Amino acid sequence: MGLAFAFSILAANTLAARPLDTLDRKTIRDTLYIYEVEDKKEGEKVLHAEPLFIDLIRDLGARQGEAEWNIGFGLTDRLDYDKYLMLIEYEFAPFYHLGMEFEIPVTLYSARADIVAPSNRIESLKAAMQWSFFVSEEISTSMALGYINELELSDLDIIHRGPIFKSNLYNPFFIAAKRWGNNFHTMVYAGIRIEQPFFKAVPVSVEYEWHTNIHYMIRGTRNFIGLEINKYFDGERFNAVFRPQMRLGIADNVLIGIVVGLPLVRSSERLSIFFRLIYEPPH
Repeated sequence: MGLAFAFSILAANTLAARPLDTLDRKTIRDTLYIYEVEDKKEGEKVLHAEPLFIDLIRDLGARQGEAEWNIGFGLTDRLDYDKYLMLIEYEFAPFYHLGMEFEIPVTLYSARADIVAPSNRIESLKAAMQWSFFVSEEISTSMALGYINELELSDLDIIHRGPIFKSNLYNPFFIAAKRWGNNFHTMVYAGIRIEQPFFKAVPVSVEYEWHTNIHYMIRGTRNFIGLEINKYFDGERFNAVFRPQMRLGIADNVLIGIVVGLPLVRSSERLSIFFRLIYEPPH
């Protein structure tokens, strides 16, 4: 209460000292929004812009009781066929600085002409957790460690006569994020993906991921524009997809994200688009 009162007195003095038409109202709103997110008694938290395609398990520095529902839909041009991605996801923070997530992604395919498309599938049963081990409001920086485990399911056309699960995917990762001033946000997300098939004849595969993000949060709003660059590589191949994106608030606790995918190598994939609807229940 004391800090809030002092902040109000300072704002009032500033308003009185300067003519109204010279005030930067958007800067004031930026400051008030950041103050609302960060200045709580129940632990430090830094406001960061979260990427929309490879999203976080929960906000960095999540506070106990926070939760979020996500519904996603995407379309990718795979040259000979189209790939449709759908997902439903629930994430929440059972404790301070600890986030958890459960997700079910589904992939459907639509072939062109006489091309045989891959089988439709429920991709996996996905569970994840993320721990923000470093949160500093003073330097506007957060870091976290996380782990995703996916039980990958067999294709829908054979799941009734074969094993339900075909492999297990282990995915530990690290995140570092920083806000520069009130509006610019950067983030690095790095991890390793290890897929262990349940069939002895199929070898274990290892892939590394490294994602970099930069966003500009529109002054005085929760909206942002930015660029997410998803990079994957193993011992032989490297692939990168540039994903320009934007997020718009359509209600106090409802946002929509729009992402366009532009692959660096277009031998197997061309343009893609992805939408994410975000709902934050009151807490």
